[in-house]
Amino acid sequence: MVAVILNADSFSMGNTLRAIIAFIPSDDCQKYLLGDLEEMPIDRMVDLSSRQLRRIPLHVCSFRELVKLYLSDNNLHQLPPELEQLQNLQILALDFNNFKALPLVVCTLKQLCILYLGNNKLCDLPQELSLLQNLKTLWLESNCLSHLPEVVCELSLLKTLHAGSNALHTLPAGLRCLQELRTIWLSSNLLADFPPVLLHMPFLEVIDVDRNAIRSFPSLAHLPGLKLVIYDHNPCRNAPKVAKGVRRVGRWAEETPEPRKRSELGREEETDGKEPPLPPDKQPQPC
Repeated sequence: MVAVILNADSFSMGNTLRAIIAFIPSDDCQKYLLGDLEEMPIDRMVDLSSRQLRRIPLHVCSFRELVKLYLSDNNLHQLPPELEQLQNLQILALDFNNFKALPLVVCTLKQLCILYLGNNKLCDLPQELSLLQNLKTLWLESNCLSHLPEVVCELSLLKTLHAGSNALHTLPAGLRCLQELRTIWLSSNLLADFPPVLLHMPFLEVIDVDRNAIRSFPSLAHLPGLKLVIYDHNPCRNAPKVAKGVRRVGRWAEETPEPRKRSELGREEETDGKEPPLPPDKQPQPC
């Protein structure tokens, strides 16, 4: 037990020391934060997550064959223009930082396939994002987006879009142009209606609209690719109708045929005051 406490204290002191040293721009202090990172690793991956960094070391930008760069959970709010040298980069993680705007240098990395931008302070995205035509996965969750930027609709190879925990009221009609999109996560937004554009996206496999304000769901039975729809924690009066074999997660998910509206319930159900049963809490993990 004593050893555990000492280790915990050491870990806490180490984080405190890193936070203090992060303010000191000297090379020696930066080397302390980075550890032994003189040459590009053999696996062409650099992970500088949780280092209390306020700027990334410029010599990382000289690793021109770098494929994966993780900068999550730091104190970054800008990136150096030298990052443009990483033209082989495929995965870039900038989540859990302090970005209020996406640095334009990110949009020069045209081989990016996966971009993590969650848990920042982004209110919009630059039009230059459309240059990332190889992007397949985009994480935008837990930002300050009141609308989904139209530029997202220009990412023609996008397969997975995470935009949960924002303040979205609707989705742009142009989203239907994303014929490669298979998974869309929209939980914990401000959707009062099921986004109509999703009804015109037959290749979607997963739709998550958990924790919104949707009161009524249209039929989704015409979407041939649909495999999973998550609609729990909405004040809905009905479950979305789906084709056979499609899994639903939410109220009335296990009932078939579809539940009747409250106004259509028989007098015997009105007298006993019972609500339709809730299914067990099943919260699937994002792919």
